[in-house]
Amino acid sequence: MADKPAQVKCVIWDLDGTVWEGTLTEGGAQALRPGVADAIRELDRRGIIQSVASKNDASPALKRLEAFGLADYFLCPQISWGPKSGAVQAILDTLNLKPEAVAFVDDSPFERDEVRFAHPKVRTYDAAQAAGLPQLPECRVRFITQDSANRRKMYQADLNRQAAERDFGGSAEEFLATLGMRMEITRVTQEDLQRVEELTVRTHQLNSTGYTYSYEQLLALAQSPEHIFCICGLQDRYGDSGKVGLLLLERQAQALRLKLLIVSCRVMTRGIGSALLAYATQLAQAEGKALQAEFLETEHNRIMYITYKLAGFDEVEEDGANLLLEYAKAEPIPFPPYLAVQLPDAGA
Repeated sequence: MADKPAQVKCVIWDLDGTVWEGTLTEGGAQALRPGVADAIRELDRRGIIQSVASKNDASPALKRLEAFGLADYFLCPQISWGPKSGAVQAILDTLNLKPEAVAFVDDSPFERDEVRFAHPKVRTYDAAQAAGLPQLPECRVRFITQDSANRRKMYQADLNRQAAERDFGGSAEEFLATLGMRMEITRVTQEDLQRVEELTVRTHQLNSTGYTYSYEQLLALAQSPEHIFCICGLQDRYGDSGKVGLLLLERQAQALRLKLLIVSCRVMTRGIGSALLAYATQLAQAEGKALQAEFLETEHNRIMYITYKLAGFDEVEEDGANLLLEYAKAEPIPFPPYLAVQLPDAGA
């Protein structure tokens, strides 16, 4: 049986001949191509973010999108007369996306080939396929969670934060202290499981092992007395970032074994991974056990190994690509000073 194609996280749209009929500079763009608006709205509902890479003058193109009621659906649109491949790269960089998570839609075979040559992992689609994008396996999602339904707004808030940080005169940590960040760690319940599964499927850079679990396995772990399974949410003055992190610990005779640490890539620079590790060291100390962590390097998650090492973990076992690390310090990791952390009730 063929593997399911990787999930598309972002669709990048051309405009002329793709979103609308004809060419704007030649008097076209009087009507949308059939089914495109419905496809854009459905992808947005599923939490698939969208952007634009178009050869046009930016101001009239954005005004036309506004007239069609579509401008708000597109994050960091790249509208200029430069190569489409450069526009795609700018979107990848701004939204912190891997090329394999991105789809590019254009009516021009030349433009599709130009993007494909520069970004071979970006999937390209003819505009004739545009209306049918939601029916493709790679654009389907198993669940539509509150986080997925709000994803565009959360990304827009992230872009606003990035803009504020660029204008900020101090250090990165000083900027984080201005955000008023509040992180709440709670035990995973059945109501969280759809978002938990979504995080495990979508998160690659900040995933310590790449382990995947079925919905049924996740439910069993949430109910298991031998496991501590936590999820965390994050808010700040720019808004609610949703559920952004997972921590799964297994109780063993002499240690708490960290089986899974996941942080949404959207918040990778805000100390969430460090805060979850800090909580894990507190739990291990409370139970009088060592804290160990499993790590399996994947194509994208080297940053997680660095996170463990900087936090004070040393390697104690190696089995091929599988590593076992152990926290080597006597004192628990402190929470980041710029982050207000609310912990679960002791009996939770």
